[in-house]
Amino acid sequence: MQSFDRFQGVQAFVRAVECGSFSLASRQLGLSPSSVGKSVARLEQRLGVRLFERTTRRMALTEEGQAFHESCLRALAELDQAESALAERRSVPSGRLRMALPTLYGRICVLPVLMPLLERHPAFDLDLQFSSRAVDLVEEHIDIALRIGQLEDSASQVARRLGEQALWLCAAPAYLARRGAPRTLDDLRDHDGIVRLRGDVAEAWQFNDAAGAQRAKCRMRLRVSDLAAVRDAALAGQGLAQLPGWFVEEDVGAGRLQRVLRDAQPAPLPIHLLWSRTTRMTARQRVAIDALVAALMPARGP
Repeated sequence: MQSFDRFQGVQAFVRAVECGSFSLASRQLGLSPSSVGKSVARLEQRLGVRLFERTTRRMALTEEGQAFHESCLRALAELDQAESALAERRSVPSGRLRMALPTLYGRICVLPVLMPLLERHPAFDLDLQFSSRAVDLVEEHIDIALRIGQLEDSASQVARRLGEQALWLCAAPAYLARRGAPRTLDDLRDHDGIVRLRGDVAEAWQFNDAAGAQRAKCRMRLRVSDLAAVRDAALAGQGLAQLPGWFVEEDVGAGRLQRVLRDAQPAPLPIHLLWSRTTRMTARQRVAIDALVAALMPARGP
């Protein structure tokens, strides 16, 4: 309270000097003339000097008042500069942004979008955590997280949908020329599969056809713990693999892999950006979110 009274006294003093009277200063400050007079009087008492020479006709600064007024103006100018710098900091990306990203999607799709931000904003820094585990945004001080899959309802998080991840069953042309392309899910019994291991458990291929959700029935001859290794084995002609479309889109476009059983692929999984609802969004969060939305959201037709 004492600090507030001191500041109020300085504010009343400076405004009274600018206006030339307590009454006009009081109207601008939204106070009564007596309140302004008492604030200045308390300021003079604390400083131990008279700041004004008061007469019935005019109010003039004493020599001490003139010196104090100049000091107050310099101090207020510094406060204005501090506020301006803070406002600029809020509008210009600066400081360190902490993000949690799925390892492969983050490296292939997100990292190329974020790197140019470091060039454009010299005061902007990044901490990127690549992991498939779910993180607690508040407890782990994460500014933005990216998730692939269905989200649980959470009142503490904001979710911005980026797009979706489709799964494609594909194989190298050489493998399909040697073994033939499956035309139905039953045909998978005659094929070799390449699948990712999660721990000691192999991921089951999911399919949706006229009979509903089904699992693959082919022989999983090769099981590896790394998704990139699944793709490498498929490119080498070792069998069929079910892989994210964003991961093998270039291979399919270049003819290195071919898609099969397109109509039986499962429903795509949503991709979301998440951030805490309980903290105010910073400029560094905003610039990263805007860049990712612009680069990764599918283009809308006219």
